[in-house]
Amino acid sequence: MKASDLFLRCLEAEGVDMIFGVPGEENADIMISLLDSKLEFIICHHEQGASFMADVYGRLTGRPGVCLATLGPGATNMATGVANANMDRSPVVGIVGQASTKRLHKESHQNMDAVSMYHPITKWATTISDPENIPEIVHKAFKLAVAEKPGATLIELPENIAKKDLDAEPFGLDARVRRPVAEEKSIDQAIALLETAKRPIILAGNGCARTRAAKQLSRFVEKTGIHVSTTFMGKGVVSAKNPLCLFSAGLASRDHVTDAFRLADLVIAIGYDMVEWHPSLWNVGNQKKIIHIDFNPAEVDENYRADVEIVGDLASSLWAINERLTDRHYWDNEEFKQERVRILRDLHEHDCDESYPMKPQRILSDLRRVMGPEDIVISDVGAHKIWAARNYPTFHPNTCIISNGFCSMGIAVPGAIAAKKLFPEKRIVGLCGDGGFLMNVQELATAVQYKIPTVFLVWVDNGYGMIAWKQELYHGRVSHAMFKNPNFVRLAEAFGCRGIEVETAKDFRPAMEAAFATTDRPTVVTVAVDYSENLKLSKLKGDIHSR
Repeated sequence: MKASDLFLRCLEAEGVDMIFGVPGEENADIMISLLDSKLEFIICHHEQGASFMADVYGRLTGRPGVCLATLGPGATNMATGVANANMDRSPVVGIVGQASTKRLHKESHQNMDAVSMYHPITKWATTISDPENIPEIVHKAFKLAVAEKPGATLIELPENIAKKDLDAEPFGLDARVRRPVAEEKSIDQAIALLETAKRPIILAGNGCARTRAAKQLSRFVEKTGIHVSTTFMGKGVVSAKNPLCLFSAGLASRDHVTDAFRLADLVIAIGYDMVEWHPSLWNVGNQKKIIHIDFNPAEVDENYRADVEIVGDLASSLWAINERLTDRHYWDNEEFKQERVRILRDLHEHDCDESYPMKPQRILSDLRRVMGPEDIVISDVGAHKIWAARNYPTFHPNTCIISNGFCSMGIAVPGAIAAKKLFPEKRIVGLCGDGGFLMNVQELATAVQYKIPTVFLVWVDNGYGMIAWKQELYHGRVSHAMFKNPNFVRLAEAFGCRGIEVETAKDFRPAMEAAFATTDRPTVVTVAVDYSENLKLSKLKGDIHSR
């Protein structure tokens, strides 16, 4: 068969059902082979949009999302979403076309060393120089993408290699890989350290959202009575309804939950990636004992010197600890209970605020009321992300997706399209600032073309709100952070979407219900937001330390 046919058969053998991408001349053989493939190809309008779709696909399914671009500018356009997936621990396999191997050694049209460019932003990147290697390379790319910790891989396929004929077969799927379990002695050491603690607290990270870890984490919390806070990307691994949940950490140098961390004498970091909330913010003076429980050994950092490291499958490690717990391993911390009381009081303070532009707190309170417990919010990056992490209660893992590793603006529009494509029965909201919305607004055309009725909620402040927030906070004035917006309703309608502008606070929930009732096309809902609340939060709680 032709190499491009074999390549797609290999993708099918890995369980791929759809590819997000943009066609090009140098990936033309792949595109033609797709006509005879079972794979669904989602035509995007920018390669960055395609890679963000693959990112969210990988995060929501645990299977690698696949994105495709051509060489040169196609490969550079796709890089941001691939890098985002890699740092946010989402399994993604990127595919780029390439010029013929006969001209790669010299200056030629659109020729660029894409593999070298992708090396720093993927777990593995390679080119196919011999078509006989296609089954091995594809299988390795998928195996590495899902291996802990998950991330992105890249395959480059030169156009002359894609055209060659050969006789080969795809690899079958491997037997299920069982990750190593934690060493018994480290479990014993963790239990011994737990017994000395007076005010332990759990910091649950992104790793807890994967596999069976959330179930075992909740069991550990219930058996010990230890309060837990999650990172942004760990939201939902313990339900916000759980009386031991202290909501999200990483919002600021001071907040209700960080006050709890100041009181703690032992931090149990579970599935924690320090890209989200650096330990210097919660382990001031290196005074706290730390138990590190994760798939990989702890990162070396001055403020993260683990006293015990439990390395192995996360769910298995938690199960082993849970089996050793007895009635004497239970804490009833009144101070942490009071922190939760303060968090809940703060959370509901503006539920009935009628002012307009709307306060972020009121928007999120109303949004939570119209969303079911397993519906999904995909948050873009900006000031609204801080508020979503802080003020949007989450009850299940992966129902509030926040990019907080690579932290790239522009993810919400394509990400919400991918989420709705995967889960058409759920209410899906792409939560955007006006800046992030415009970065990938072209993908509205993708949603219209494929009749994906996603709802996009755009907070309008006519600027890069998070940047203005930081500038005002640290420098006392704002520089070049404001811009002029289009008419978003007309823009939405021009793409074939429905556009709704919220004009009063009481109109917000009806507008969202109307958007969800629109099932034949996407809907863009815009609401003016009062970001004066940003500085009020900073002055009340302390400096902001996340983008």
